Amino acid sequence: MANHKSSLKRIRQTEKRNLRNRYYGKNMRSAVRSLRAMTDKEQALAKYPEVQKMLDRLAKKGLIHKNKAANLKSGLCATIAKLA
Repeated sequence: MANHKSSLKRIRQTEKRNLRNRYYGKNMRSAVRSLRAMTDKEQALAKYPEVQKMLDRLAKKGLIHKNKAANLKSGLCATIAKLA
């Protein structure tokens, strides 16, 4: 166990950040999954900008890599384009 005040504070901060990052990551995965599961093209097109903003924001914060965000966005565009 840590003995210094600063290391105790660092542990508290890390726990908070881990919890927050897990929440954002789970939110992102759920949004991507729900968009992929859509069968109506118009609904998917309406939902896509929200998911795109979310991915860009998480990439900017460093939660996911910018290339991962780009790959997810292009994959979602391809999925939406396939819908009838």
